[in-house]
Amino acid sequence: MPIDEITQKVSDRYAKAASTGEQMCCPTSYDMGQLKTFIPEEVLRISYGCGTPAGLQTVLAGETVLDIGSGGGIDCFEASRLVGPSGRVIGIDMTDTMLEIARKNASVVATNLGYPTSNVEFRKGLADAMPVEDGTIDLIISNCVINLAPDKQKVFREMSRVAKPGGRFTISDIVSDHTVPQYLVHDSRKWGDCLSGALTLADYITGMGHAGFFGIHLVKSSPWRIIDGIHFFSVTLTGYKLPPAATTSSVRYATLRGPFSRVMDERGRIYERGIPQAIKPDDALLLSSPPFADHFLMTSDPVRLDSNDPRWTAVFPTNAPCTWQGHYALLAGPFVEVEDDDHHIYCRGEPLEICSKTVTVLEAEWYKPHFVILNRAGDRISGEAATCTPNGGCC
Repeated sequence: MPIDEITQKVSDRYAKAASTGEQMCCPTSYDMGQLKTFIPEEVLRISYGCGTPAGLQTVLAGETVLDIGSGGGIDCFEASRLVGPSGRVIGIDMTDTMLEIARKNASVVATNLGYPTSNVEFRKGLADAMPVEDGTIDLIISNCVINLAPDKQKVFREMSRVAKPGGRFTISDIVSDHTVPQYLVHDSRKWGDCLSGALTLADYITGMGHAGFFGIHLVKSSPWRIIDGIHFFSVTLTGYKLPPAATTSSVRYATLRGPFSRVMDERGRIYERGIPQAIKPDDALLLSSPPFADHFLMTSDPVRLDSNDPRWTAVFPTNAPCTWQGHYALLAGPFVEVEDDDHHIYCRGEPLEICSKTVTVLEAEWYKPHFVILNRAGDRISGEAATCTPNGGCC
């Protein structure tokens, strides 16, 4: 299906939904009670998304925020409240009906917030050719929209172009655990349902990395639908466009604390738990960013850690038989590859079958933020106990 045809069909579908009140594809978790205090019902009624990227304590006062695929404006208006009257919000959408509703309600929201004038501007444009100046955006948000774009790599490059050095994104979208087959790719209705255009989690994060973002990591995930054995699920991801590193830094060594026994970062550097690694200023900048900071001890002199040091972290499985229950784990950053203490090697975005003991490990506090866990067992399984060995595909 030609790209222009996909774009037009998606736009027509959402314009029709805005006119008829049709409930579109994706699961959301908006606090409607709070939003109703300042956002008109007309906007809330046509809000489609798979997350709440503006409501996850990611928006800071005074920032410039860009919303890709702003629709009726719900996320822009929430961002408007959070940035305050000194901040600025830009919404981009390709559908005239949505833009008309958003623009009409901007002044109403400003009045409800007590602002002298609206700090939200809505522009017509496409995600892969955004009408936004280079290097002007502190935070990019998007809610279940990028999966609708035929050329997502162009969207990711556009995001990198408009983000300030030191800027970041928090986006919610639908991804899959398998590559979407051609018979779904060419189903125009399923494009509007956030299915046909979904990338695998691995391809999504890799595409962001190729565009120049670092520290890409999972904020939240939830299952959505299973079609022909393909799991579609919602993820909210954050990543950073790092500023230039200082030429000198007091930090010269990084020591991995855990809970992983070994990790590879996005520049291909490998760190083993407890062993200090000499690093350069740009490595120090990366490892000091929020998704990495808790995992490393950053020092001017080498510091070795062992299991008796309170800064050392590890989560071990119970010493008992396990069961296979159909669970698969997908590493969702910020590392490209990690190894646990049972010698499982997880590659970012790639499903790995895990047993019941490993599920318990990955649901522990230190591991849980980094993984999406799916269950592919279609029928109830017996779950008979098994003894895992290093050569048995598990523990």
